[in-house]
Amino acid sequence: MAESTDGFRIAEEDLDIRGPGEFFGTRQAGLPDLRAANIVRDSRLLDTARKEAFALIDSDPELNTFPELKKGLEGFWKGKIELFKTG
Repeated sequence: MAESTDGFRIAEEDLDIRGPGEFFGTRQAGLPDLRAANIVRDSRLLDTARKEAFALIDSDPELNTFPELKKGLEGFWKGKIELFKTG
């Protein structure tokens, strides 16, 4: 990091070294619960997955068509699932 003055490059190196921390918590560093992708390397794939997830929730907000997915998400997010609910 000392060899560059490019803030974006330094931030990417910091992300590689310390990890992104928690998205919905208080931990500032370390590996997040997301273990399937690299946030920087896979940004296009993650963007596509995000759009697909929003489309799925728009069409089936309670995930009635996918009960196993709903069960898995509730288990993964435990008490934090309420952060995603609107209204």
